[in-house]
Parts: sequence; C-alpha cells; structure tokens
Amino acid sequence: MKLFFKKLSYIALMMFIISLISFIAIHVAPNSFFASGELNPNITKESIEHLKKIYGLDKPLIVQYFSWVWAMFHLDFGVSFASGKMVKDEILSRIGITLLMNFISLILVFIFSLYFGIKSALKQGTAFDKSIKQLSLVSYAMPSFYLALLLISFFAVYLNWFPISGLHSLEPKKGIYWYIDYAWHLVLPIFVMVFGGVGTLSMYVRSLSLDILKSDYIFFAKSRGLDEKIIFKRFILPNLYPPIITILGLSLPGMIGGSVILESIFSINGMGLLFFQSAMSRDYPVIMGILIISTFLTLLGNVVADLLLLKLNPHFARAKK
Repeated sequence: MKLFFKKLSYIALMMFIISLISFIAIHVAPNSFFASGELNPNITKESIEHLKKIYGLDKPLIVQYFSWVWAMFHLDFGVSFASGKMVKDEILSRIGITLLMNFISLILVFIFSLYFGIKSALKQGTAFDKSIKQLSLVSYAMPSFYLALLLISFFAVYLNWFPISGLHSLEPKKGIYWYIDYAWHLVLPIFVMVFGGVGTLSMYVRSLSLDILKSDYIFFAKSRGLDEKIIFKRFILPNLYPPIITILGLSLPGMIGGSVILESIFSINGMGLLFFQSAMSRDYPVIMGILIISTFLTLLGNVVADLLLLKLNPHFARAKK
C-alpha cells in the first residue's frame, strides 16, 4: 500500500512539473492562433481582443494555468480554437488507433527482440549472428520517416500491394472485409515502428544473454547435461525479463512521440496527427490535452513495468522501499 501511494504521488508530481513547463513553453512561443487574424485587415483589434477574452487568454499566464488545472480535474480540457469542438471529444475520437498501433508494435518488438537477441547470442560468431548485428545497425541508423517513404514508394506505389494512406478503403463499415482492409492499412506503419525498435533492443538482449551464458550456473547446468531448451527456459529467460521490461517501459515516450511523424506521413487520423495539426495552428487547448494524456500514459506505463518487476523479482520490492 505504501508503494502504491508512493507511485501515485510520483505520477501527480511529474504531471504537475511537465504540465507547468509545457504550458509556459507553448504560450511564450512566437505567434499564436490569432496571428493570422491580426494580419487580416478585415478583422479589427477589438474583435481579436474579444475572442481572447472569451477563451481567457487576456488573463495573466499563471492565472490561465491554474484555471486550466482546475478544469482538467473535472475532465474538461476546454474547447478547440480550430474546430470549436470539445478537446476531450477530439482526443477520444482519435486516441484509439494511436494506442492500438503502439500496443501492437510494443508486443511485436518484445517478441522479436527476445528471439533475435537470444538466438544471436546462442549462435555467436555464425552467419546468423552477423546478419542480426547488421540488421540492428540498419534499424538503429534508419530514420523512421525515411523508411516509411521507402516502403510507400516500393510496396504502395510500385508494387501496389498496400494502400498509400488512411485507415480504410471500403465503405461503409460492414462485414469482415472491412476489418481485413483496416488491418491491411496498418501493416506498413506498424512495420516501421517495429523495425525501428527491434534493432537496439535485440542487441541489448544479445549482450545480456552473452553475460548470462558466461555465468557459473549456466556452466554448471551444461555440465549436468541439461538440454538447451531447459537451460533457455529456466536460466536465460527469467534473468532477461526484468531489464527488458524496464527498457520497454522507458521506451514508451519515444513510441508515442514517433506516432506524430508516422501518422502524418500515412495520413492516419490518430492522436499524433492531431497533435501535429494543433501545434501548427497553435491550438493551445488541444496541445495541452494531448500532452497531459501522453504524459499520464507514459507514467502509467512505467508504473506497470515496475509492478511487473515486483511480480517477477520479489527482491525488487525490497529495493523500492
């Protein structure tokens, strides 16, 4: 129970610090949502000042922040400047696809990294090991936007195997074919996300596996004539889970942040594309709503990772107290 309240306090403190810094940074940035109106000779200064008063932008910055915090506690993120819709509704309509893509890619990164990393360590020095290391270097060095453009050019434009953009080509939403078409649209963006994450993590798993294979208990297990599969299940995997889960928890911010680029390239109406469009138009309520939700999901992911570590390794619980 003490650990639970400690984690809850940590989330609250970090959300306060991040939201305060983000709020100040957004409002002191050059230009604003009303910049285009200020350059329009048909809009008077009185009209612009009236709009700022409606949205509360005429108040001091610190007053605006605490007013926003008070509204946020009531799950009211305000009204979008651009669309006039409630920010909560805008985010809820788009967050599903972003979470789905990140969840699927996270699971696939975990599975492939474990497989390639462990097998590469077990076959150290072979052609398979060298191939995995080369692929990992390419994965680490390849920018996600460049890989996305290459895949679109080859598989979508040249071969015409996959759709170029969007989430579906069939209308209306009816039957199993609509879901197949929906999944087919997600193949390329999820591949980009997985390819970018597997390289670094598989090399990390390989390095950990090599250290485990050099340990005394592995040597003792082999000397007893234990099968390689038993050694793998009983000695290698249990020692790999804690550091891998920790790394995956820390990688959540990067995966959510990467959605901004991929959703923009593939024209996927997710939270990333909404954030990009809002940032370009200086739509403050939407930007802050997305930032605070992304921050909460990231912190929640780290807490879940810690809880999984407690389950896998009881000694971790004593270290956290």
